[in-house]
Amino acid sequence: MIPAHLPSLPQFLPFTRPSLDEATIAAVGDTLRSGWITSGPRVQEFEAALSAMFGGRTVRAFSSGTITLEIALELAGVGPGDEVITTPLSWVATANVVLHRGARPVFVDIDPVTRNLDLDRVEAAVTAKTKAIIPVDLAGLPVDRDRLYAIARRHSLRVIEDAAQSLGASWRGRPIGADGDFVSFSFHANKNLTTGEGGALVLPADIDPAFCERLRLQGVRRLDGGEMEVDVAGHKGNLTDIAATIGLGQLRRLDEFTARRRELARRYFARLDPAQGAPDLGLGLPPADFADSNWHMFQVLLPLERLALSRGELIAALRERNIGVGVHYPAMHLFALYRGLGYAEGNFPHAERVGAATLTLPLFPAMTDANVDAVCDHLIDLIQSE
Repeated sequence: MIPAHLPSLPQFLPFTRPSLDEATIAAVGDTLRSGWITSGPRVQEFEAALSAMFGGRTVRAFSSGTITLEIALELAGVGPGDEVITTPLSWVATANVVLHRGARPVFVDIDPVTRNLDLDRVEAAVTAKTKAIIPVDLAGLPVDRDRLYAIARRHSLRVIEDAAQSLGASWRGRPIGADGDFVSFSFHANKNLTTGEGGALVLPADIDPAFCERLRLQGVRRLDGGEMEVDVAGHKGNLTDIAATIGLGQLRRLDEFTARRRELARRYFARLDPAQGAPDLGLGLPPADFADSNWHMFQVLLPLERLALSRGELIAALRERNIGVGVHYPAMHLFALYRGLGYAEGNFPHAERVGAATLTLPLFPAMTDANVDAVCDHLIDLIQSE
């Protein structure tokens, strides 16, 4: 039963929803009518627009953010017997791609404040087998790029930035992607910029773009006279022109999307931060970064020790009130796949605590301030009623 004094949401409010305008929808129709719907001129236009955003760096578009990570590992020379340092608190693809290369993901615990890879712990995990580091910008909050690359240089390691969540974010005034080694983005439907499904890989100067393209599409190299050659086992990872058309429409609005996400995040803080007069619920709030973060997600940590409801029961109660929330992410070293590699409960206590307590609240550009207020009102009511 919803208390009478609380606002009701007549329609379900998901934790995220893409913002697709009529101009983009019309452009997709034009692409369909063109007869060229797989990789073609729109993909090239999209890659050029992304390159301009990243200061002219070489960018190649792909069918997913996952395949960009896997190909980056291959281009970096990661293979059987190698180790790759990464965080246990991410979408499981971050580590799965390492396994696909025959290498071992070496997890390092998170910083309990930023919830990103704890750079103070990274160097202790470096061994003679370490080939690369995959940092993750959780919820769009960038990892400290200065410290990250200083560590990589000291140990001659490649860096493959899992920036799946941080398009539109920045580090010291520079867009994520404008600097660094490999930088991988995702354009999944829940990302700040979507192509439905898709991704992009920013390439470092020492990587041949033509070789990357061959890995993207079955290793095929086109020859004169219509002939072809294949000398490497490539993947099937090309983006379609349909998806690229959506991406071009989204890219024109990315600054607008980011600005609105920051406004919504500020309102969440105003409603949930005791320092701003909110009731003290014991919630763990994310770092209030409005300079670099793109606010891909707004995640609170539930005070599980003070709740009679479990997290699952709280999620169900919010859904009954037409509010969709998420869990991003469970600590992946506790999945059966990674337990099978020898990881166990207690290995990474910060990641385990955060993974068990995280609740991702609705956040997307089309939300209203009233939507944020309703989410907070119902969350406060459910926590205080215990």
